[in-house]
Amino acid sequence: MRLLFITLLTLIIATAIGLGATWMTATRGTDFGALTIGAWTARPKTGTPDVDPYSRAAIARSGELPIGAGDGVAFLARADNRKHPLDGRCDVVVSGVTPPARFWTLTLYDQKGHLVANSLQRYGFTSEEIVRGADGAFEIRVASRSRAGNWLPTGGIERYTLVLRLYDTPVGVATRTPRDAPLPQISTVGCP
Repeated sequence: MRLLFITLLTLIIATAIGLGATWMTATRGTDFGALTIGAWTARPKTGTPDVDPYSRAAIARSGELPIGAGDGVAFLARADNRKHPLDGRCDVVVSGVTPPARFWTLTLYDQKGHLVANSLQRYGFTSEEIVRGADGAFEIRVASRSRAGNWLPTGGIERYTLVLRLYDTPVGVATRTPRDAPLPQISTVGCP
């Protein structure tokens, strides 16, 4: 009887650990095949048949439609270049240049993957509408209060995610260094 009890207890513990680990990888993702440049992280294989099973489970759970490998790549940032989480109550500056791409978008999402509500109904910028400097560089202010120039309102939410999508670009699976793909810098410049 004691052997049966110990066996059942072991099976219950093993099942709980297995299900917990599966839930963690499906909700938080893994770094298999991830490309990290500065504060930005992409998973170039997500839109291909070569996607790893953990990413496939995360995509199925979230319901997102990843960009196909031939179409482009999406980079996500949840923290600035100094690893501080992006806070909607602070002023954050996204500045620099993007890698070569026919078209790109920068969009602001909350932690659940929804667009951040704001009175201007501005949820992001595209490469066609951004105001740039003479050298081609740009600066986008992500802040709760109105700012001059390229301003993206946060609505004052506590945490958010920036998604930079590059369409028709050479950036992808073979990219390894910031020199291969110069991505914009993300800096927190003011926080109450």
